[in-house]
Amino acid sequence: MAKTKPAPTSTACVALVGNPNSGKTTLFNALTGMSQKVGNYPGVTVEKVTGTYSHQGLRYEVVDVPGLYSMRPVSLDEELAARAMAGTEGRPPDVIVFVLDASNLERNLFLFSQTLAAGLPTVVALTMTDMLARERSGIDVAALEARLGVPVVNVVAHRKQGLSELQDAVARAIVERTVPDIDLGFPTVVREAVFRLHDALARAGIDANRSEVRETLLNPESAWNRKLEGNPDIVRAFQEERQLVLGESIQGRTVDAQTRYAWAAKVRRAVLQSSDSRVRAVSDAIDRVLTHRFFGLVIFFGLMYLVFQSIYTFASPIMGWIENGIQSVQSAVSPALAGAPLLQSLVVDGVLAGIGAVVVFLPQIAILFCFIGILEGTGYLARAAFLMDRILGWCGLNGRAFIPLLSSFACAVPGIMAARVMPDSRSRMATALVAPFMSCSARLPVYVLLIGAFVEPQFGPAVAGAVLFVMHFVGLAVAVPMVWILNRSVFKTKRLPFVLELPRYQWPRWRDVALTVTTRVKVFLQTAGTIIFVMSIVIWALLSFPKSEAMDSQYQAAYQSQPDSFKEARTEENYVQAQRVRDSYLGQFGRAIEPAFVPAGFDWRITTAVLAAFPAREVVVSALGIIFSLGGDADEESSDLRSALAQAKWPDGRPLLTLASAASLMVFFALCAQCLATLATIKRETGSWKWAAFSFVSMTTLAYIAAVIVYQVGIRLV
Repeated sequence: MAKTKPAPTSTACVALVGNPNSGKTTLFNALTGMSQKVGNYPGVTVEKVTGTYSHQGLRYEVVDVPGLYSMRPVSLDEELAARAMAGTEGRPPDVIVFVLDASNLERNLFLFSQTLAAGLPTVVALTMTDMLARERSGIDVAALEARLGVPVVNVVAHRKQGLSELQDAVARAIVERTVPDIDLGFPTVVREAVFRLHDALARAGIDANRSEVRETLLNPESAWNRKLEGNPDIVRAFQEERQLVLGESIQGRTVDAQTRYAWAAKVRRAVLQSSDSRVRAVSDAIDRVLTHRFFGLVIFFGLMYLVFQSIYTFASPIMGWIENGIQSVQSAVSPALAGAPLLQSLVVDGVLAGIGAVVVFLPQIAILFCFIGILEGTGYLARAAFLMDRILGWCGLNGRAFIPLLSSFACAVPGIMAARVMPDSRSRMATALVAPFMSCSARLPVYVLLIGAFVEPQFGPAVAGAVLFVMHFVGLAVAVPMVWILNRSVFKTKRLPFVLELPRYQWPRWRDVALTVTTRVKVFLQTAGTIIFVMSIVIWALLSFPKSEAMDSQYQAAYQSQPDSFKEARTEENYVQAQRVRDSYLGQFGRAIEPAFVPAGFDWRITTAVLAAFPAREVVVSALGIIFSLGGDADEESSDLRSALAQAKWPDGRPLLTLASAASLMVFFALCAQCLATLATIKRETGSWKWAAFSFVSMTTLAYIAAVIVYQVGIRLV
């Protein structure tokens, strides 16, 4: 046992380390509760989750290190985990709490043997022992503690069992500051080489423990090799010892893994008590169905349909209540501010509308992450990822991408947030960037309005329904080749090996599910929600100014000069509102860029409606209602709005919207990034406005090109 640096006096940093699905998150939640904070590691998009707890007068900061299988990383997440433990990423840990899954001892012990190279005091939190008990198995904790040379505490985190004992062990480890030096059973030639190199480093005044020396010897890519570059004699000594080791016919690149797994298997045999394999056999039998090439996919798509329908259906009434509630508040506040029209518009159409634009997304986000928590907690999420890996692998994504892409059919905001299930930052980035291509529910009002106005009257409801179905897959047809291009041109990365554990089936930890939901809702409100609210105010200002009583008088006089047939269909208030939009800064911008959109079949009215809908796509319907003097209450089922669109003309008398231009507009909305909430969420998840801007520019460009092609081909065919 070796001593390390002195113990902290006020706040200790605890690194929670372990394999994925080892119970690490449950333990983190049990220790920290609601004191958690979510951020990103500096300069990257990998999430950093921290929390605190107090014990015996000392405050402990707990860092939930990203789950990893090996200290030789293959992804950015694993690299950051290794750097966090080495103290090169943020505050160096004072102690490591290694979460050891009792039901997967060998694989977990392999990682444990590698973490010892960090040279830090270590405590083992033994999890999943309650599952072993149900299988009539058990762990000899005393024997395991003796083998590992560190304190081992049996923990059942979701029941709060063993937490105080674990906190006591952590406190003792910090005070005693000792680290284990166990014999992993490396071959004699390796041990002798390590002894000589350790002695050479000591003579050169370089402080290193034997684990670090061995890692540097057997892994030429070790970070320690870079530290030794300034000492050519030491570099030469390592090269000579590597040649000697290889000269003994030992495969240098595999001897480390072979030795560690052999040691882990030996420990498992020594500490694992008799077991009844019936539960494992049942689990294997279930897996033969759930991971079957055919039946597994059928069950998977059935479950995903349930998830999708739940997000779409269950959230709809709640979203309706929220919208009605916001409208009720607007109706109540509006009369009280009637004496100050500008303030009234700011509060009602700006502030309250902005709050509504943020809060309305919460039901979908909460329902999505509730399902993700349940699926992950039961163990099914890993099976689904395994199934979908076969389908998504060719374009550079792995199986975990199915959750973000599927949920984006309901709403891209929770879909992008769900991209955090991806195993590394680059695949997470690619998934987040293509998720907005999925045809979210906000696009549906546009489809229904245009199909009802231009497709159904000519071809009937059957064709209209088929067109609506096809429109939902336009984005998907573009997204798959898009992610293929991104992975080969922008990110320039090879597909990562799909290493996946199939955890045992169990009931989800409902407290973990609840914490997941509340944390994600809180993060959305604090980040994307703030951006959405601010930009909603900006859009309101662009639609409301310039504004003057003289302008309103001109609009009213113009209305009075219209024929009676015109007045019968439009009130003076709606006409004035439409003219205000026409002459607003946003309307002026729409008219200025009209020539660019004429090839797609759009005039300034359609263009301005598209611009006004930037905070949320579904606003385009009410924006069209305002622009065509029908008021903002018009919806996609409005016969007046459909009639107004069908009767609208270009200045030369041609119909404004035809079947070709309606198809062009639907395709544009299917592909464009016309959603502020989506862009704000991309910024939040990627940590940079650069990627939000990239998404907006690339999607809008694709949408524009596709709309022009559809319109130009359409007018020649129809």
